[in-house]
Amino acid sequence: MADVYLYDAVRTPRGKARPDGGLAGLSPQELVRQQAAALTARCGDFVPDALLLGCVTQSGAQGGHMAMLAKLHAELPDTTATHSINNYCASGLSAIGQAVAKVASGEANCILAGGVESMSGTPFLSDRAAFYKNDELPPRARFVPPVLAADRLANAEGLTRADLDAVALASQQKASATDTDAALQQSRIATGPLSGEECIRPQTTAESLAAAPPAFGELQQQYAGALEGATFAPLHAIAHAPPICDGAGLALVGAAGLAPHPRARVVAFAESGGDPVASLTAGFAAMDKALARTALTLGEIDRIEFMEAFAVTIAKFLRDRDVDPARVNVSGGHLAKGHPMGASGAILTSTLLDALDACGGRYGLVVLTGAMGVGAAMVVERVV
Repeated sequence: MADVYLYDAVRTPRGKARPDGGLAGLSPQELVRQQAAALTARCGDFVPDALLLGCVTQSGAQGGHMAMLAKLHAELPDTTATHSINNYCASGLSAIGQAVAKVASGEANCILAGGVESMSGTPFLSDRAAFYKNDELPPRARFVPPVLAADRLANAEGLTRADLDAVALASQQKASATDTDAALQQSRIATGPLSGEECIRPQTTAESLAAAPPAFGELQQQYAGALEGATFAPLHAIAHAPPICDGAGLALVGAAGLAPHPRARVVAFAESGGDPVASLTAGFAAMDKALARTALTLGEIDRIEFMEAFAVTIAKFLRDRDVDPARVNVSGGHLAKGHPMGASGAILTSTLLDALDACGGRYGLVVLTGAMGVGAAMVVERVV
């Protein structure tokens, strides 16, 4: 299989998902168009064979084949194929992974891949899928809201409220300290009125976190059937959940020789399903598969972007794996900056490339995990 390169990857700042949010006035296709234009400005002209776009809530403003709408709005060539991808929180990275496979096989030479989510205009669960409330399914096949799954997982793993507070505080502190760091934000593209992250809460303290009450305990009653009557201590407060937000990210994926200076070579990509009852753990399985394909250990990875899919996931990662915390989410993570669902994988890919460049590192790892057993991971090698 041929080598595949990430020639560049860019992202929007993340805007609060509310009517007065910084990106709320822009359509999802406009968010994508601006990232495509930024890639052209940075990489020169290219003719994409395809646009692969992650998007979770494909209804309303995001219905009608989001990738096709974005292609037309961005005035990409008519010959550009389009795919709209819903793989829950891993969608944006799944799109990049599919692009990598197409280029590696020779099916394509140049692909734009990433994701978008405008949660101010298309809220979570607003597609009203019958699955969300289908009580006729076997319990383990029923939908469980991710935040409820996070509480269940934290209890099962023996993680404490103090553990959750610690990772939430670290995320906020790192995000606040680096939001204007030019090296770590070199691929964040000012979009609409936003030039910086809108969701960061710099006023967060250990004391404010400790005082915040658990926020999601009542969901256990609403989903008692799916939980088969099990109960557990509510642990996650609002600050332990990533803010809902708007955002987009896009990568230029291609074969050798597409442009003069690729930023990274894709070393391995992997996806995995997982036990839906132990929800939010499939990212760990995908990470292990990707690392196994490289023969690298976590200790050999210079920078890691591990999706903070609620505080429980990053707390579990730092507790259970032999990894240097100083190499993980160096500019803060989702708990501080937010989770625009279909876009997150592409945004974290862009963030990873910036972090690798800033430290002069060689290997980077990005890991996405989502509800109901969804996970994806990718290992890259920086090109110097």
